[in-house]
This record gives sequence, C-alpha cells and structure tokens, in this order.
Amino acid sequence: MIWKGPLDSEIGRAMLECDDDGPTVMCFTMAQVDPHAGLVATGRVFSGTVYEGEQVYLLGARREGRIQQVSIYMGPFRDGVPEVKAGNIAALLGLDAARAGETMVDIAYRDRMYPFERIKYITEPVVTIAVEPKHPKDLPRLIEVMRKLSIEDPNLVATINKETGEYLLSGMGELHLEIACKFIRDYGLDIVTSPPIVVYRETVLKEGVDAMAKSPNKHNRLWIQVEPLEPEVVQAIEAGELADEMPRKKLASILHRRFGWPAEEARGIWAIDDYKNVMVNVSKGVQYLNEVREMIIQGFRLACSSGPLSGEPMRGVKVKLINAELHSDPAHRGWAQIVPAARRAIFGSFLTAKPVLLEPIYKIQVSVPVDLMGAVTGLISRKRGRIVMTEQKGHLMMVTGYIPVAETFGLASEMRGATAGKAFWQCTFDHWEPAPDYVAKALIPELRKRKGLSPEVPPPEKFIDEI
Repeated sequence: MIWKGPLDSEIGRAMLECDDDGPTVMCFTMAQVDPHAGLVATGRVFSGTVYEGEQVYLLGARREGRIQQVSIYMGPFRDGVPEVKAGNIAALLGLDAARAGETMVDIAYRDRMYPFERIKYITEPVVTIAVEPKHPKDLPRLIEVMRKLSIEDPNLVATINKETGEYLLSGMGELHLEIACKFIRDYGLDIVTSPPIVVYRETVLKEGVDAMAKSPNKHNRLWIQVEPLEPEVVQAIEAGELADEMPRKKLASILHRRFGWPAEEARGIWAIDDYKNVMVNVSKGVQYLNEVREMIIQGFRLACSSGPLSGEPMRGVKVKLINAELHSDPAHRGWAQIVPAARRAIFGSFLTAKPVLLEPIYKIQVSVPVDLMGAVTGLISRKRGRIVMTEQKGHLMMVTGYIPVAETFGLASEMRGATAGKAFWQCTFDHWEPAPDYVAKALIPELRKRKGLSPEVPPPEKFIDEI
C-alpha cells in the first residue's frame, strides 16, 4: 500500500475512481534538471487534472508552488500539453522544491492530504569526500553540478561545511562517489578530491537532565530534556510509517496505540527530522508558545544536524520541551533569541545523557572457494568485523558477516591478495551501532578538529544556564 490515508474520504474516493474532476493529487517518482528548462518533476496523476498555472502544495517540502508547464513523454522527448488527467504520467515545470517521493496536492486540500509512502532506499550515504575545483573560477559551476547530481540521485548528498568552507559529497560507498566524480568531470570540470571520510552519528543511552538555557538577551528561558528514542519508533520512521508531513492527529494515534506513548506526549509531537529524531512538547500553560513554536523546531533541527559530541548528526533522540518562560514583547523573543536557546538546551541535556558515537556497519557477503574460506574470515576479523553465517554451496563457501564501513577502504585489494582474486564479494549498508570505546576516544577529537572545533568535548555546563 503506497497511500495510508482513509479510503472513504473525498481524496481517497477520488483516487480509487481515478476521478478527473476530483482534487489534484500527484506523486513524483523522478526529478531531473534540464539545462534549458530547469527542474522537471515527473510522476503519476492519481486524481484530478493538472494544468498550467495551477496552485499546488508540496507536502514533503511544505511549500506552495505554481505549475508553469505541463508535458507528457513521447519516448525520450517531452511534449507540452494544456493539461493531464488522472491516471497518466506527467512532467511538470515550475516546482523547484519537488523531489522523488514528493506528494503534490491541490492547495485547497493541503491540510487534508496524507502523503504517499516515501521511496525507500536500501542504504543511506555513509561515505563523504571533499571536492574542490582545480581552477577557482569553476567554483560556481561545480556547486551547480553537485546540486544537480544530488537532485537526480537521492542517495547523493551535497553539502557545504560552514566551518571549513569545504564542498562535501556523500554517497553509499567509494564506488558510488567515484562514479559521481566521473559525472562531474564529464561536465568539463577539473576537480581535486580528498580521501574518503566515513559519516558518523551521535546518540544517547539514557535520560538526560532538564537543561535550562537562556536566550542571548537573557529574557527567555527554555527547559529541554533529551532521552533515547525507542528503536521500534526509529524503525517506523525509517519505514515511512511515521513522517513529519503526516497529520499530527494521525501521528499521535500511531504513537499512542502502537508504541505505547502516553497520550500527552503523543499529542505533543512537533517535528520529526531527517536523521530520525523527534521533538515533543510536554509543557503546560506556557504563554506565547505558539508564536515561537517554529523557532524552537528550527533550533531542534539545527542541534540535531550537528551534535555536541563530534559535530556529527544525532540519531534516535527524543527531545522534550519541558517548560518555557517567554518575554511578552515579540521584539525580545525573535529567531535570534529562541533558536540559539533551544540549541544550547538540547546540547546541555544531550551531554548528560551518556552520549555515544555511532558508526555505520556494512553487511558483507563473500563467495569464495572452500579452501580459501579461512583467509576471508581472518581478513574480516582483522577489520573489526564478525562472521554471522557460513554456508557451503557446491565448491563455494558463502560467508556473511558485518564490518565497519571505516575498515572497508582498500578492502578490495586486500581481498584480492588474500584469495588470489578468487573471491566475489559485495557490501551493503545495514545498520548503525556504537563504536567501541577505544575507537571513539581516538575518533571524536579527530572529527572535531576536522570541523574546526576544539578537540575536547565541552562539558554540559557550557550549555546549561543557572537560574
């Protein structure tokens, strides 16, 4: 089932009947950048009729848009048409925020639409390289090409490290990034790349304190607590069963009935970010809270995108707003005051909640002649890996195990050397797990220095204010 909304609703009935006169509903499966036309969003019209000039709403991006051109595909070419009715595939121009998996709806139904299930990918970006042009004049072109690649391939993520000024490209592995760099060079750009860097995550293992942080002007106070998010909730977010764009009543119902959250907590869910963290409001009777809600959520997203332990994103964290004291004058509780206060309070509580570094783990599968199985298992074990299954199939042994992504750089040449080139193997991202203490102690200062931070992890007191 790709849509989990109520089938007996107006939208549900219109999609079941493929009604041309129903509310416009469309799900995009592809986004491409045309050098002459801009972003082309392609997908199926499930209900209604799309036409030039129509005002629509993108649920995932939370943005309104206006369709500038409607096309259909004739082989590899696009032909412009006045409109496309339900049941057909359409290509739309003018929706620059559209991405693969996005749900589009008639703007009049923005608050009644449930999103389509997100497109699931078997892995996520776990390896990063820094990319820079050999000639500084090519920098604007490089940024544009990297943006284009990240739109067309959702498993590629292009970012800018604001501390170091580096242009970073994250992908599923070394080969994925090598192919991406080849595409960049195909655009006529000479580039220099850094050695691959592994992407890490931060999480907590216990409940943190109620941390209070004041705004820069000292007129506002926020009390926030951090605790681990239940693994089954994280899995539901990964599976698309819980999503930020879902109606809040639906989210609250799932969290309360299926996962046993207290009704008060479930009703107070404010946000789910891209890194599988949740923001919940459990405060009571706070004046002006609705006016600063989006500011607190922005502080939550900012904190979760770069944690206090190593500057890496957080994962599997529940952030609870316990209380707030806000100034009565809106001029004294603006974005510049509330966002930093929320971020500092989250950091303070996070550092008291037994923070740990998570490293990405590949599932490795090796097919090798029986007499060389020992060489393969020994190599995986030396790489901090573990074997979970061996199975003989004819004259071959199938070895399955897990290995940290950080230990796989150069694994291809070592595998060839250990097996005389007789092994066939593949790695796919499987899960995150806490890095061993001896690895984390060496790694955290290195990660912090790479981001322009001091090597030492700051104490919680740096972020927690006294009353």
